[in-house]
Amino acid sequence: MKIVIAEKPSVARELAKVFGATTKKDGYIEGKGYSFTWAFGHLLQLAPPQDYGFYGWRIQHLPMLPQRFKLAVRKIKTKDGVVEDPGVRKQLDTIKMLFDSATEIIVATDAGREGELIFRYIYYYLKCKKPFRRLWISSQTDEAIKEGFRNLKPGTDYDTLFNSAHCRSESDWLVGMNATQALSISAGGRSVLSLGRVQTPTLAMICSRYVESKNFVPQIYYQVSIQLAKDEQVFKALSVDSFKDKMKAQEVFDKIQDVAAGFPTGGHIVNVESKPRKEQPPLLHDLSSIQQEANKRKGFTADQTLNLLQNLYESKLITYPRTGSRYIGDDVFAGVPALIDKLKDHPDFGKQAEVLLSIPLNKRSVNAKKVTDHHALLPTGERATHLSADKQAIYDMVAGRMLEAFHKECIKEITKITVESGATFVANGTVIRSAGWRSVFNEADEEKKDEENASLPKVTAGELLPIVEKTLLEKQTKPKPLYNEASLLKALETSGKEIEDEELRYAMKDSGLGTPATRASIIETLIKREYILREKKNLVPTPRGLAVYEIVKDKKIAQAELTGAWEKRLEEIRSGASVHEFNEEIKTYTRNITQELLQAGAGLSGLLAK
Repeated sequence: MKIVIAEKPSVARELAKVFGATTKKDGYIEGKGYSFTWAFGHLLQLAPPQDYGFYGWRIQHLPMLPQRFKLAVRKIKTKDGVVEDPGVRKQLDTIKMLFDSATEIIVATDAGREGELIFRYIYYYLKCKKPFRRLWISSQTDEAIKEGFRNLKPGTDYDTLFNSAHCRSESDWLVGMNATQALSISAGGRSVLSLGRVQTPTLAMICSRYVESKNFVPQIYYQVSIQLAKDEQVFKALSVDSFKDKMKAQEVFDKIQDVAAGFPTGGHIVNVESKPRKEQPPLLHDLSSIQQEANKRKGFTADQTLNLLQNLYESKLITYPRTGSRYIGDDVFAGVPALIDKLKDHPDFGKQAEVLLSIPLNKRSVNAKKVTDHHALLPTGERATHLSADKQAIYDMVAGRMLEAFHKECIKEITKITVESGATFVANGTVIRSAGWRSVFNEADEEKKDEENASLPKVTAGELLPIVEKTLLEKQTKPKPLYNEASLLKALETSGKEIEDEELRYAMKDSGLGTPATRASIIETLIKREYILREKKNLVPTPRGLAVYEIVKDKKIAQAELTGAWEKRLEEIRSGASVHEFNEEIKTYTRNITQELLQAGAGLSGLLAK
């Protein structure tokens, strides 16, 4: 009997259906020479401190550095305390029985780091020695599943993927368990103050931005605005200089030769620059970029978006959602025209789908060297019907982005008019000459939102135009906006570095905080710990979160770049880098951070009491 193990029951049912296996048993489905069983996510986890003899929270136990980590069955809280989950134990017994009888084991957990970890922990916990093969697919369509089963990979091909996942799991245990106990003990032990390898630098980013905003002192400054007329069209120009001194701004204002002061032609056109600019289409979505877009467009949390994507994936409508790649290879690109063709009947995108089928496709998102475990998000071509409003919105973001990514460039004309009238003024305007990819969603250009002019009249250098109005503007400097989920996800990609260019940001993705698949859970963990909360669209720290931040902000555990460097090392382990070196580094770091926090927490009880 061939045993197929999936990550969750719904996926096992879909796989069984493809093979025509219909006999339902307790914990698996059987038929056609196969048995399809499942985990429910993580059935096993690294054992808690007490399993190594570290009972209670005591300074003499720290740092806890187990010689060899153990696995333990997932636990649940009951009225009798924390106990083994009986459902998990029962399913593990079922899997053991199936593995013992297997002629072949086929791994069908999610094709990624966590999916590999889920299977391997089960495999090693059950002391199974049988060889296994791996199903590695990016889509749950029947054809993709059949093709995947025709091309099963040797399990050993994914040893380095497991090594990376295992190192991540152990390092999170070492840093999280020791740092949490050290800070909680040194703060008086009245409450659990959770810290973590990725969680704490993320909290530090949110708190740092909040404190910076709260302490920001606005600076008043002044600018002068004029409105000029040409062929019955009025446009606005702003003084090039801004002034801290209102009197100096007033002097400029008084010199302006406007119509009200009896000057029929008071604005001298000194220079007109019009430059065409090509704006490349955006790259295809990965998980992080679609979470950002969904937060901006719909206000969805990162976790909501991931759940909606997972549902669409299991419904065979989109490809694997937990991808960190925004590119596809030439093999996948060959199927893109057929995917576009399927969108001809889409109520919003049908017209643009037809346009794309009549022009050469843009290949900016095609680069096999930049595809990691899975290619970028794409629709599968299956018909999407009867979706809820939220699922439809996310599906449309995937489908719409595909059309944008393969569309023509957007051609803009950027115009800058320089005017003299007692001082120098500038009018800016952008005209879209050919919308290209922007015609898919037909939305306002972000860059135009701050422009004073929707359009500019045709003017030439040397012209004199009437100034129909002048205004003395009082403005003030603003702090950086608080993080919302979209801007935080963007910052996590680059360990807090502010990089606008999407290709440069993508190049830094292996040095970001966490991974696209884990960032949503980091945000939810911080909310669950009562360190941050959602306030309208923003993420703001609680007094508890700020108190923890004040203690750790100068410590290594709060350094985003250090954690980002580790993430890069974990990616290198996937390519065969030394596991031993990484583990030794983490142990040294754990010793240092434990000592730092044991000495630092004394002032925390006072901060928490405020």
